[in-house]
Amino acid sequence: MSSPTSFTLPDLVSHCTFPLRVNPSCSPIARASEEWLLAAANHTPKKRAAFMGLKAGELTAACYPDADPQHLRVCDDFMNYLFNLDDWLDEFDVEGTVGMERCCVDAMRDPVGYETDKRAGVMTKSFFGRLVQTAGPGCRDRFIYSMELFFCAVAQQAYDRASGVTPDLESYITVRRDTSGCKPCFQLIEYAGGFDLPDEVVDHPLIRSLEEATNDLVTWSNDIFSYNVEQSRNDTHNMIAVVMQQKGYNLQEAVDFVGECCRASIERFEMDRQQLPSWGPDVDRDVEMYVDGLQNWIVGSLHWSFDSERYFGKVGHQIKKHRTVELLPKRTDCLN
Repeated sequence: MSSPTSFTLPDLVSHCTFPLRVNPSCSPIARASEEWLLAAANHTPKKRAAFMGLKAGELTAACYPDADPQHLRVCDDFMNYLFNLDDWLDEFDVEGTVGMERCCVDAMRDPVGYETDKRAGVMTKSFFGRLVQTAGPGCRDRFIYSMELFFCAVAQQAYDRASGVTPDLESYITVRRDTSGCKPCFQLIEYAGGFDLPDEVVDHPLIRSLEEATNDLVTWSNDIFSYNVEQSRNDTHNMIAVVMQQKGYNLQEAVDFVGECCRASIERFEMDRQQLPSWGPDVDRDVEMYVDGLQNWIVGSLHWSFDSERYFGKVGHQIKKHRTVELLPKRTDCLN
């Protein structure tokens, strides 16, 4: 049987009926944040060009549409930082990942006093030093903890990559919920909104379920959108690759399976939202803002994936319409 040359994306954009809203300060804040990242990261011309096609500021503006310019800028800087960190960590082994975690987390714990000349540490001190000026203590501590989970999961991913291991689906989903970087981004909903959810809300099973459903949609849809680029470099840390190996599906069957999981996560989100209890008018107002923020992440990430050049180059808008993806050839410099 011949290998496939293309696959069809599930129509997740049409399935998601949430309104897409964009922060009115998008463009000037996005451009300023890009300059901040480029000044600190010291990219090669090739990486600089790739970064400019990322358009992380446009994603941030869709995920935090009501943030004022000051808070949006911190969210923008973190988003650019996170994508950049993810790309750096792709080149690291387990030991390198642990070293990066130590530097970044120490900078978050003491953004004023911690001294480092490492680029990631300097960027961490910059954005986090501004974040803690207005973030509540619960939001701040949860942000740091979620970043620790991110680094731990990336280290596991690095170990699997080095060992040539493709994890089973259950193990993959568990790790992917942290490698996605969604959890610290969800803490920024509180930061951007100027509230700090109490522990009894944060720990409530329905709030946890709403966060998980959002994380799953963002993460699994990203696996669909990024699959073509990742398969070209022989990267198996992708839900489609895991499903193909574990279930014996062909490529289109695996794409359709992951697409159905994405649709189910949106339906799970809606069902959980309808069952939320009341914590009193003041807390309920903050909870509503938080859940709306999760909703913004769902719809914003779906649309941005076609606006960015990270997954589909300069033809994302066309692919958004016809949904056919032509497979890229394998890169010989990435073959195991």
